[in-house]
Amino acid sequence: MGERSKGTRKSQPLRDALTAAVRMRDGSFPGPLAVLTRDQVRRVDELCVRRFGIPSILLMENAAASLECVVLAALASHQGVQPEPRVLIVCGPGNNGGDGLALARRLFITGLGRRLSVVLGAAQSRIRGDAAINLGIARRVGVRVVAGGRAPVVAITAEARRLGRPLLVVDALLGTGLTRPTAGPMLGLIRAVNALRADPRIAVLSVDVPSGLDADNGAPPPGGEAVIADATLTLAAMKTGLQRASASRWAGEVGIGTIGAPVAAVRAALDTRPADKQPTSRKMSTPRTNKRGA
Repeated sequence: MGERSKGTRKSQPLRDALTAAVRMRDGSFPGPLAVLTRDQVRRVDELCVRRFGIPSILLMENAAASLECVVLAALASHQGVQPEPRVLIVCGPGNNGGDGLALARRLFITGLGRRLSVVLGAAQSRIRGDAAINLGIARRVGVRVVAGGRAPVVAITAEARRLGRPLLVVDALLGTGLTRPTAGPMLGLIRAVNALRADPRIAVLSVDVPSGLDADNGAPPPGGEAVIADATLTLAAMKTGLQRASASRWAGEVGIGTIGAPVAAVRAALDTRPADKQPTSRKMSTPRTNKRGA
């Protein structure tokens, strides 16, 4: 066997690098150990804004920063190796999509440039609030944003082909608010992401929960489908559904990323659960390493 050319090295498979990055991020999570339902997650956001005066767009930015750490750590395994990994972020119309758009801007500024692309999985008119602000910023700084229009599945497939391989797909379509089975265009988007993952050179990272998954029970609602991710970075705290064994089929490796929520906000959200339903296996505790919060 001949000597390997100078300046080259063996890279870690992208899927392995991604799961390792999520595991590492989870180990450094500064927040409290807590398991939240979708209603309690919503309560954390409300408390951050109303009681603590933290703008919701700052929570989104903190989420994007946590995701950025995972993505850059995964890509670092291919540093100096050709071809370099590309990143495709698929964004829905809500806050989950806003996290993805903020992530795209941060990655672009970091230097990904043409190796990065965003596909909007919903009409631009449906993207509002903080997500719309981040969409405008992403476009202004130069991120390639493709409007899926009436054919978002075609757009995803075309962008994945244009970017090439290896490819990291970030699923930022749907978050914890889902209670009904996905249907129509959104179901098509989920299937498109799963079809891409059939290629072993493609890794999938889900934001908060795999799109289409019920955050409370760890499976898609009856009749629905969900993204099959290699890893999931859930935000602020663990979700009840992601702790279930069934969820691993869709979520892969699960880690927790900070959104900058104070510990008091998480404690107060937990207090909204009836006493007889408080979690007993993972009770609320002080942060692992410091007191900055979730």
